[in-house]
Amino acid sequence: MAGLTAALKFTVRRRPAELVAPAAPTPRELKLLSDIDDRASVRLHVPAILLYRRNEAMVGRDPVKVIRDAVARALVHYYPLAGRLREVDGGKLAVDCTGEGVLFIEADADVRLEHLGEPLLPPFPCLQELLFDVPGSSAIVDAPLMLFQVTRLACGGFVLALRVNHTMADGLGMVQFGAALAELARGALAPTVRPVWDRELLMARDPPLPSFAHREYDEAQGTDDTVTSLDDLAHRCLFFTPRDVAALRDLLDPPQLRGSATTFDVLAGCLWKCRTVALAPDANAEMRMICVVNVRGIRTPRGGGGIPRGYYGNAAVGAVAVSTAGALCANPLGYAIELVKKAKEEVDMEYIRSVADLVVLRGRPPVSFVRTYMVSDVRKAPAARLDFGWGRPVYGGPAEVGGDLAWVASYFVSVTDARGEEGIAVPVCLPRSAMERFAEEMGKLLQRPLVDVAVRQQPRSAL
Repeated sequence: MAGLTAALKFTVRRRPAELVAPAAPTPRELKLLSDIDDRASVRLHVPAILLYRRNEAMVGRDPVKVIRDAVARALVHYYPLAGRLREVDGGKLAVDCTGEGVLFIEADADVRLEHLGEPLLPPFPCLQELLFDVPGSSAIVDAPLMLFQVTRLACGGFVLALRVNHTMADGLGMVQFGAALAELARGALAPTVRPVWDRELLMARDPPLPSFAHREYDEAQGTDDTVTSLDDLAHRCLFFTPRDVAALRDLLDPPQLRGSATTFDVLAGCLWKCRTVALAPDANAEMRMICVVNVRGIRTPRGGGGIPRGYYGNAAVGAVAVSTAGALCANPLGYAIELVKKAKEEVDMEYIRSVADLVVLRGRPPVSFVRTYMVSDVRKAPAARLDFGWGRPVYGGPAEVGGDLAWVASYFVSVTDARGEEGIAVPVCLPRSAMERFAEEMGKLLQRPLVDVAVRQQPRSAL
């Protein structure tokens, strides 16, 4: 959390966790997850956080009650989320729609929103206080699929933190559920977007016929010479303005790349190149970049129809760019950006079906993160627009960066810093010595020193 120092202490008083069940009877059935849901890489729980200011128009309304009631009503429509995962034949995951419900925690904290820093950005060091890990709740099978904690703040604002079993939904699916929750909290009788299950759309074909290489599932050759002690990692939250992106774009050759490369392509390629230089691997070592691409909205002749509106399952896969370290370091910036751009352009419905085929064919292998850098773009994540009656959140989105994989992952998020300047924040984690070299390389390309998101320091004496 930008601006939140380790010295900031506050007390959270939590009531015991309770199960919130659907507000009306729901079907009892067993539903198979898709083979994109059932990848090893998404068998985990993903935390998100939304922080809201006090709203005078809502004085007298309790956010705990409003959101608890909305959860119960939303689970009538999204009833599989109130069930429990089971492993069926061959270890395949299915959801047993038991209607048992999701975990919900009511809490109060003696801290004001403004003391958490500005702007608010992950990683949030106080996450364990705002989203308590109920013992036994983090299992993948036979455990609640969602965990909510609503924490009232001393200023009249509140924090909604939640955790979702990733096999049930991807980021956009989670936000779709959140939008339904917000609509119901504001008094709607039903969600505007009706949930669609249809997990059979992304099942492996019979027989499985992968049509792409999907290098993220290949074991990297040799040892990972980019790994040093993970006990000595440096974290920075970098800040890029539109002027920075334009300056990087001006470096591109051939000229047509300047117009065709997106902002994501430019920044992702730049970060990948500079990170590789900083880590100084062997010149012949294979380096990979995984760009997370969602196929929602993609409709091409190759692979048939797209993902229907309302689908909340996993529909994002990795587009993989590959290069030797020597080529990445020696070639101009446009080389890395072109690789990123071409990798993304491969992703369509045929590509994601090919992923499903490969996953089943190889027995659900894990993704290899050896000499790999993963980037996700959440700049337009609609979680930042979820209004439960108190207005839009000060921050709404991921609560952490990559979890256990923080040092190989980054994401892009839109932010206005303490100077009032708009730009893109990118959390980066590297071994301390490599971070210094990374900053030097980025500075050469930007033709200015690398800067972090500017934060407004808050007085500690008020706590």
